[in-house]
Amino acid sequence: MSESDLRDDWPASALRAADKAFAALTVDPAPLTLDCAALTAAGSATSGIAGSAGAGTAGPGTSVCGAGGTTAGSFGASTSSGIDLDLLPGEVPLPALRDWLMAHPSAYTARDAVWRELIRRARQGKPEWVIAAVGMAMPALVAMAGTLAAGYRGDPADIDAEILTGFLEGLRSGVDPARDAPHASLCFAAWRAGRDLRLAQQEYLLVDDIEHAAAESRLPRHPYGHVDLLVYRAEALGLIDSEDVEPYIAIRLSRRTPELVAEALGIDLDVLRMRLNRADTRLAWALDIGVLTGPFSPEVRDELAKRHDLRAKTRAGKAAAARRAAGRRHHVSPAPAAA
Repeated sequence: MSESDLRDDWPASALRAADKAFAALTVDPAPLTLDCAALTAAGSATSGIAGSAGAGTAGPGTSVCGAGGTTAGSFGASTSSGIDLDLLPGEVPLPALRDWLMAHPSAYTARDAVWRELIRRARQGKPEWVIAAVGMAMPALVAMAGTLAAGYRGDPADIDAEILTGFLEGLRSGVDPARDAPHASLCFAAWRAGRDLRLAQQEYLLVDDIEHAAAESRLPRHPYGHVDLLVYRAEALGLIDSEDVEPYIAIRLSRRTPELVAEALGIDLDVLRMRLNRADTRLAWALDIGVLTGPFSPEVRDELAKRHDLRAKTRAGKAAAARRAAGRRHHVSPAPAAA
């Protein structure tokens, strides 16, 4: 892994294999080199991608690239864009050229000239120049692989492979080298391939029914299918008196006639209605604060117990008063009959 690569923990992947192959091509006895000054000078007058009679290779591992034999005598010479290349003259090994391009991000003319020549040689069917193009783009490829792999639950090597595939497709035919910034176009093709893989393998939340996840009306949480369970829980919490549970379920949930229920219980209809209305109020309050559908605090439990005790005492007092009144009416002596 070269010093310019940005991922510290780099797994074995297609990108790592390509970087090793690139390193093997850039060492003796015949390292790959480019004459960047000649390319830049030629690029000032022509695109440099179609080549000319003077462009060619001096050997299997070296390249003297120009147009009509024109060369700029030194990398220290200024180009037509006013950029001081500040490199040694003549052939420069590709790793050194890559480092220089990274250190001079504003050298657009030199970068475009180099990448047009790399694309041209790769499309001539020379495998070593395909590897050279991948190696020259390796810092950018590794950086985007690290970004796309962040938070990815799959194998990061899969993202690396897709990035390399996208780059090679652009290198073979997907990128027009005659346009500006061919290097950026190649990197974007690689990024798009890696991004598409990540988007395709994202995890989605599966639901039983799409209506549950729709933005429109939704069913409440369980036990929405058995509302009577909420009434029984209200009884357990002391919100509804035990004698009111069955009438409440019969009238409010089963839609039975209140007169028939009151007659079966042997109580006055108006009394039953008042008890059910009070139960409605307590259930609405309990549902609003969530004590019937979720956990609640000890403070709420204590408040419910106090309210239940108060209702029980009130009802007991009313029942005792009613019994006393009934007893008094029972013991009243009838008036004497008139003579």
